[in-house]
Amino acid sequence: MGERGNNRHLGILALVSVITLIVLICSVIMVEHTFYPSAPEANYERKTLWLDGVSYFPRQDIRVFLLMGIDRSGPVVDSGSYKNEGAADVVLLLVFDETKEEYTVLALNRDTMVEMPILGLGGKRAGSITAQLALSHTYGNGLRQSCENTKETVSELLYGAPIHQYISMNMDVISILTDAVGGVKVNVQDDFSLIDGSIQKGEMVLDGDQAYKFVRTRKNVGDQLNISRMSRHEEFMRGFVEAFHTNVGNDINKAMEVYESIKQFVVTDCSDQVMTELLGRFFDYEFVDVMSPAGENVAGEEFMEFYLDQDSYYKLILSLLFSPKK
Repeated sequence: MGERGNNRHLGILALVSVITLIVLICSVIMVEHTFYPSAPEANYERKTLWLDGVSYFPRQDIRVFLLMGIDRSGPVVDSGSYKNEGAADVVLLLVFDETKEEYTVLALNRDTMVEMPILGLGGKRAGSITAQLALSHTYGNGLRQSCENTKETVSELLYGAPIHQYISMNMDVISILTDAVGGVKVNVQDDFSLIDGSIQKGEMVLDGDQAYKFVRTRKNVGDQLNISRMSRHEEFMRGFVEAFHTNVGNDINKAMEVYESIKQFVVTDCSDQVMTELLGRFFDYEFVDVMSPAGENVAGEEFMEFYLDQDSYYKLILSLLFSPKK
């Protein structure tokens, strides 16, 4: 499986990247974020990697945003504990290349087996565990603690490459955003007759309710495999981007209305200034591709586990987030 297109998997909410685009537009109006103001950027150590005798350092001309889709419904709330039930079922990285003025989406499989911090009483680190990447968000209070735990886990998975900011959203936004752009055109290839007879094979425009089922449902759809669902996620994301540009574009008033309808489902450490800058990049930069690491799905004792092809993954991360020393 190659990095571009094969084994493409955007998780249960591939639209998170699309959701983010709408949030960016709303931020132009300088609304106050739901939970947290801007977090200061960390001072990341310049980590050196090697390949074929050449040293590589984290690129200084990119900005990386972590996008998380949380498998929870309803407004985001504090769990009041160091644990919560909201797994990060989509983990995407939006990588903006400021030199080439383009951006790439790196989709990480939510089942990727990775070491992550465990949080104990008071939200303090109490050790680590190897588990599915999605579970990193379940440690913490479901808000900033959980997002930071996932951010740390993903950064380690990226060989220490920095993640500048994060945005997480609960799944309610699927229907809201789909209806906000007037529906999303997709090519349905799986049989949804046992789920919703209105979702027919072939090209169709999904409304909010249909979109929710299209991107989330796996049981009783097609071969019921997660890999098939992930293919639907990418199909949906591309259709959403097209609908977004066609039906929303630069309409700030409409974007504000959308933001008001979804902000209760959002947790982010992005300031309004950062979001505004991100908005500018989205409109000015060229979209390159959705990339996903190759690997192998293995049936674990209780859940599916995804193991990265370490060789190809290493080269992918080097090409995207690191640069060779001149």
